[in-house]
Amino acid sequence: MRRLAALAAAIGMALPLAGTGTGTAQAAPPTPAKVQWLDRHTIAWPKNLGDPARPHRLVHERGRFALTPLPGGLAKYPRLAPTHDAFRVDADEKTERTALRGRLVAETDDGVSTGVQIPGVLDDLYARAATTAHLGPTFRNGRPTLSVWAPTAKNVALDLDGRTVPMRRDAATGVWSATGPAAWAGKPYRYAVTVFAPAAGKVVTNRVTDPYSTALTADSARSLVADLADPALAPAGWQRLRKPKAVPPRDAQIQELHVRDFSARGDYLAFTDRRSAGMRHLKQLADAGTSYVHLLPVFDFATVPERRAGQATPPCDLAALPADSDEQQKCVGRTAAHDAYNWGYDPLHYTVPEGSYASDPDGPRRTLEFRRMVGGLADAGLRTVMDVVYNHTAASGQDEKSVLDRIVPGYYHRLLDDGTVATSTCCANTAPEHAMMGKLVVDSVVTWAKEYKVDGFRFDLMGHHPKANILAVRKALDALTPAKDGVDGKSVILYGEGWNFGEVANDARFVQATQKNMAGTGVATFSDRSRDAIRGGGPFDADPRVQGFASGLFTAPNDSPANGSPDEQRARLLHAQDLIKVGLTGNLADYRFTDSTGRDVRGADVDYNGSPAGYAAAPGDALSYADAHDNETLYDALAYKLPRSTPPAGRARAQVLALAAAALSQGPSLSQAGTDLLRSKSLDRNSYDSGDWFNAIHFDCADGNGFGRGLPPARDNADKWQYAGPLLADPALRPGCGPVTAASAAYRDLLRIRTTEKAFGLASTEAVQAALTFPLSGRDETPGVVTMRLGDLVVVLNAAPDARTQRVAALAGTDYALHPVQAHGSDPVVRTASYAAGSGTFTVPGRTAAVFRRS
Repeated sequence: MRRLAALAAAIGMALPLAGTGTGTAQAAPPTPAKVQWLDRHTIAWPKNLGDPARPHRLVHERGRFALTPLPGGLAKYPRLAPTHDAFRVDADEKTERTALRGRLVAETDDGVSTGVQIPGVLDDLYARAATTAHLGPTFRNGRPTLSVWAPTAKNVALDLDGRTVPMRRDAATGVWSATGPAAWAGKPYRYAVTVFAPAAGKVVTNRVTDPYSTALTADSARSLVADLADPALAPAGWQRLRKPKAVPPRDAQIQELHVRDFSARGDYLAFTDRRSAGMRHLKQLADAGTSYVHLLPVFDFATVPERRAGQATPPCDLAALPADSDEQQKCVGRTAAHDAYNWGYDPLHYTVPEGSYASDPDGPRRTLEFRRMVGGLADAGLRTVMDVVYNHTAASGQDEKSVLDRIVPGYYHRLLDDGTVATSTCCANTAPEHAMMGKLVVDSVVTWAKEYKVDGFRFDLMGHHPKANILAVRKALDALTPAKDGVDGKSVILYGEGWNFGEVANDARFVQATQKNMAGTGVATFSDRSRDAIRGGGPFDADPRVQGFASGLFTAPNDSPANGSPDEQRARLLHAQDLIKVGLTGNLADYRFTDSTGRDVRGADVDYNGSPAGYAAAPGDALSYADAHDNETLYDALAYKLPRSTPPAGRARAQVLALAAAALSQGPSLSQAGTDLLRSKSLDRNSYDSGDWFNAIHFDCADGNGFGRGLPPARDNADKWQYAGPLLADPALRPGCGPVTAASAAYRDLLRIRTTEKAFGLASTEAVQAALTFPLSGRDETPGVVTMRLGDLVVVLNAAPDARTQRVAALAGTDYALHPVQAHGSDPVVRTASYAAGSGTFTVPGRTAAVFRRS
């Protein structure tokens, strides 16, 4: 979330795309579009706009439609009913379709004049036929057909390799198409769309790339006629590629990874080099139980020059500067708009691989090399997840980086009641509730799954999608079969950010794909509940030293007044432990347990900032994590929050404990790549455009972990520099190889336990209720310790800096021993954990997650 406000500005600084918008009619000043044409017969007119007793009309290029008050109002559109009056459009369908292909103005006799929002009526008139159309390049017997949905266009022509080819319009669908010979394959093309553009106030001819592009030239200047089934685009063995066995989504263990963070080469082929330090590390994680690599955006995005020769590098000796200097961030900032780095949350073409990660962005090598990357990950024992960003685009209107809106102006984006484009996601919000934007989402995901063998999708800001749209994606994937499509679509996992905010919040426009609404669908949402309890505080704290369970709240207090008195800290810690308990169940809403006040509660009864902590209907609905690309890395958060005197070994132990609280939960879990290596971004909380210097993963511990590479960029961090500077200057906070190696090995031990013990993968609330208890939870529970009994296992999470004992009287006389993986594992400290059968007492060292098994 922290990247969102700054991302919009970054997009504006990126290199322009080739494209034109040529006026073909006298320009009129753009007017706000406050009137909404909702369906063939219904207009929503703002109650405060003009005299409701005066005649109302829609004026179009060939005449006007009289509007009459509509009995019953806007009962079908309850969001608008309180603020808008309903009017009926008296016109036949053919005339309406013609009117929509030009300028529309809503007027009254008392001088009111405003533009008209048209997505609703376009869906009513065209969607039933158009949603079954095949768009983009399709091939039959080697002959390509190019098709684009442009129902409001006056004309669409194909600009193919420098010549103009006429296109035919289908009246029922609004789709324009042209079929050509096999020789079209590989040719660059754009569409020349002649259309009224409200942003320009006139009819323009936009030369624009294909929203359904399957290949592009460098910097997305032209689409390419490409058949993804062409054998030339398939690496050796592609059709016979064997993936690691799919695991149920509730058992998924995910590494979140950015391509450039992974390798200095910054390309797809880095994942095919088995000998590299990065691939060796991923193979170790896969062998320990990691099942997926989640790639931050690898579709075509707007903010990186794709040709290597055009990518700038910081003109400074960054390594020579002091650890707490502000010079590094200044130097990185000078080239940030033109370097090779961006997270990529600024979509341009949804269904083409990003060109800057290919050895040659000018053509189809990006397809070939993306497929080789998927194969390289599969060879390492890992399935591939794509981070997809269908909730917004890089730009809208007549901007050169606007693709969708220059083809069907005013349709693909969500408009506010005043006619402006909503930007609550940072940029121009799309409207997947509109039929053809929803179709684009489904078609794009299916293409990635079928043609690129992608095994999962993480939806950015999924709460801005309708639940129905995400379920349509699920249905379309489920229809893919190995025999018919070469992939088992039912094995493809889906998860996303189910945050509830913006103009769609609280289901204002549709039932959203939010945390509570997606429960029971099999589509997981990130759980911020246990994340905040583990780390402490929240992402937007003014003082980053607010502590939590793993960062020393009450048990190892720092000197921040934001943590409150000892009594306040104790109370907050015990509540954090309740949140972690709910997280360990998989965030189940109906799981019953005794909370730290002694009450019998359900997961949904535990408070999280005014919302229910438990919202899941079954394990797998919630995804646990302690850190991800947004906000500070876990190491950096702990650097702020742990007492300054905490030694590197103690910091490493706190980090592993935090990872354990997520990894040992029911349901899937995710960690940011490099977190097991104590990865730091030098305290940067929003590194989306901070370059390789702040973002690189250091697989060789001799290179450090990234801490102390200068003050993080002022753009998002200057208000924290007063806290960051002294920490970055302290050499004791740079951990060295010992703690890094120990943390990584201990995390892999935990993964082995999580993925080999079936008790961590229970399938229902009932099974979790029967198998999982918190025997010491209640008014007398130990602050800083969570003890969980799970079938034949007992898990003790001791966040205190010193050893703690946990006596479970009901287990007295029952034999337990430290789990063999830990008893014979990498961590000598956890091996000192013990159990006294006579009293049922477990003793666990400080900052340690210990798993005991009944023997």
